[in-house]
Amino acid sequence: MSTPPNVEQLAAAQKASAEVMTTLMRTAFEGMQKMAELNMAATRDFFNTTVANANTLMAVKDVNDIAKVNQNLTKPNFDKLMGYSRNVYELMTEMQKEITSVMESQYSQFAKNATTAIDKTKAAPVGGDVFAAAMKSMLDATNSAYNNMTSMAKQMSDIAEANMQAASSATAKAVGAATKSAAGKK
Repeated sequence: MSTPPNVEQLAAAQKASAEVMTTLMRTAFEGMQKMAELNMAATRDFFNTTVANANTLMAVKDVNDIAKVNQNLTKPNFDKLMGYSRNVYELMTEMQKEITSVMESQYSQFAKNATTAIDKTKAAPVGGDVFAAAMKSMLDATNSAYNNMTSMAKQMSDIAEANMQAASSATAKAVGAATKSAAGKK
């Protein structure tokens, strides 16, 4: 005869799941809000800079000075673009860390509960050992998969950061070379 499920345990599990979902949704919403604010600020700055740059270029009287003025306008715009890219990267990294933290906590609790259930199953009458061994094997496989996914996410984050730094460096070198080239043509 089987025992009825513990209603209190089920209610607690449902409440915990609801809290996790709420935390994940709040994190996602706050991240989207920060991204929207960042994009609005960048758009406003882009518009203002474009207008100012257009006015500056229209004020140039000598055709030869256009290259020099254009060169002077390029560097600040590049710096703004790189700053925006860094802000987006930092925001995404922050969100990833928060979500990972919640998921790790949830997974840790899941693994603990599963281990407790396996231990209880071992004490069950006939066949409990076999079922417990199968559950333990599945839990081990799940732990391995989770660890692999966590490791892969970390590697992807490291690769993204390295790519961001490489792109920033390469673009800075290209702008520097273009600036030197333009300065040499005077």
